[in-house]
This record gives sequence, structure tokens and C-alpha cells, in this order.
Amino acid sequence: MSKSMTLRVISQAIAIAILFGSHTSAVAHAFLDNATPKVGSVVTAPPKTIRIQFTQRVEMAFSHIHLFTAGGQEIAMGPAAADPSDQTVLSAPVAGALAPGQYEVRWDVLSVDTHRTNGHFPFSYQP
Repeated sequence: MSKSMTLRVISQAIAIAILFGSHTSAVAHAFLDNATPKVGSVVTAPPKTIRIQFTQRVEMAFSHIHLFTAGGQEIAMGPAAADPSDQTVLSAPVAGALAPGQYEVRWDVLSVDTHRTNGHFPFSYQP
């Protein structure tokens, strides 16, 4: 095998390793897939429950949902729970009544593959 052919084979092998390596790390985390209320939405009735679906199953004991007003005050929430029929869904009841305004949902989860992720999204309540 010529030297240029050997270099080409090595270059292709490195490119393939990088491609597969980056793909594996990209899918090895639980990211937000969808939520209720929807990300950035304006709802006309206050949500009774915050529901988040992730791209991967989550470990309940290490996963949380928090709700904050636009001013940063935390709103009381009941305990977060996984959906028994779909372990990618985490939900928590809103403990009190919400006043009209802007809110931010913050979440942090541990996926079943032991990777921790967190994030946040806004929604507004306007009756």
C-alpha cells in the first residue's frame, strides 16, 4: 500500500471515529423534547401541572421541576413524578393559584445513563 493510500485510510478512520464519538455523546443526555405548557406559550388558564417530556428516561430520585415568577420568586410545587407508562415524562403539580404574568420553568434531571442536564423555559398566563 502506498504512503498516500495509507494516509487516506488513516484520515478516513479518524473522521469516522470523530463522527461516531460526537454522535454518542450528543444522544447520551436527557434533553427537553416537549412540555405543557408549551415552551414560550401564552396560556389562558393557569396550569395545574407542569409536564416535561425528555429525549431519554430520567431517574426520578434525582430529577426536579421548579417554577418561578418573572421576579424570581419560587412558586410552590408538589413533588415531581414520572409517568408510569412513559419514564421520559416528568410532571409536578402547581401547589397554588397562579396570578396572570410571566413564569419560568426550571428543570434538572439525571438520565438513566447517569448524565445530568438542566434547562429552563418561559410561558405566560393571560386570562
